[in-house]
Amino acid sequence: MRRLKKLVGAALLLGAAGAVAGWFQSAPVRLDTETLAQLGPGDAARGKRVFKAGGCTSCHAKPGSQGDARLQLAGGLELKTPFGTFVPPNISQDAKDGIGAWSVEDLANAMMKGVSPSGEHFYPAFPYASYARMKPADIADLHAFLKTLPAVAGKAPPNSLGFPFNIRRGVGLWKRLYLSDKPVVSFPDGTPDPVMAGRYLVEGPGHCGECHTPRDFAGGTRKSEWLSGATAAEGSGIVPNITSGEGGLSDWSEADIAYFLETGFTPDFDSVGGAMVDVQRNMAELTPEDRAAISAYLKAIPPHPNGYPARK
Repeated sequence: MRRLKKLVGAALLLGAAGAVAGWFQSAPVRLDTETLAQLGPGDAARGKRVFKAGGCTSCHAKPGSQGDARLQLAGGLELKTPFGTFVPPNISQDAKDGIGAWSVEDLANAMMKGVSPSGEHFYPAFPYASYARMKPADIADLHAFLKTLPAVAGKAPPNSLGFPFNIRRGVGLWKRLYLSDKPVVSFPDGTPDPVMAGRYLVEGPGHCGECHTPRDFAGGTRKSEWLSGATAAEGSGIVPNITSGEGGLSDWSEADIAYFLETGFTPDFDSVGGAMVDVQRNMAELTPEDRAAISAYLKAIPPHPNGYPARK
């Protein structure tokens, strides 16, 4: 009996120690002072480019809005996933319901570390796993541009998540596995500048891997199958392979990709559809140099076969 009590006591002690360790391991981590020092004052004109590359309106514009109304970033779109329903928040300049009271440091911590001004984890439906690779100066520019947009009153509805996904603290452990500011694809010295510029746009603000890369059981992207296509996070559709592997863009030239991003038309005269319509609309507002850089990168990365089940 005494031996059993000792074993139970030891188990409880180990369990308590594990819980304490998990609590510290899952704590939100903010940017260091060296990174924050790189933010700078920000420029709204440059920030508009970052805004378009990041596709902010795709998730944060009021559902169904068109034209200039898409710049009223009230949130409210429902993203129904296997983990639950995520609802992008109001990121307009309303100081109460949006992010009008956020400093540039607040925005940088949100985008690069997934941490709110109050110190809570954001869920990675907000693609900070990609934004972590952004340059701090670009986030300062984005902050300056957001300041030029209208304030919209009204909070978006809350997320609807079941246990255990409704425990935000657990996101801290997810970050330890998947949050990194390192590039996904490495290139040798002497790689042409357009490829490197494209890597930044695709892997960082463009967050293309968030949809075009398969995910594992915990929702992290499988870097070994980067951009090979995936089952859509919502519903049963697919997001296509955009590498040069089988089922991907092997028959597309760089010019074909750039033309598609500008016009929405494929080399075989089909047109963009589904969720990509909104993405392409944003890409069309980038410079020709940016679209060429994205194209160069996509043709330079390792080819992979389709990362999703074949259509039947």
